Amino acid sequence: MKLNVWDIGGQRKIRSFWKKYLENTDLLIYVIDSADKKRFEETGMELSELIDEENMKGVPVLIFANKQDLATASPASEIAEGLNLHTYRDRLWQIQACSALSGEGVQVGAPSRGENIYCSYC
Repeated sequence: MKLNVWDIGGQRKIRSFWKKYLENTDLLIYVIDSADKKRFEETGMELSELIDEENMKGVPVLIFANKQDLATASPASEIAEGLNLHTYRDRLWQIQACSALSGEGVQVGAPSRGENIYCSYC
């Protein structure tokens, strides 16, 4: 198995470069700051634009709702609702609560849809 991973930041000034990394993508992993409620709408629009790209049709999406260790973090279910993930019917998707700081929830392949996404690339 060959794995290419691109860690591309979310700053506005580099978002225009995102599309250059989408060719031959088999899985999109998207990380959201669960504590930054002011940016949920913006990040939802960015995610929608990414998966609407021609070469992203049917590509599974794994969304990490990061910073769950903070008291101000929104639950993953609330974020999923706000991002309208239920409307993505042409692909597998999962949102997973996690904390990169503690490592909790970061392991890919947790039960449910994520396991389906992960195992299809094992």
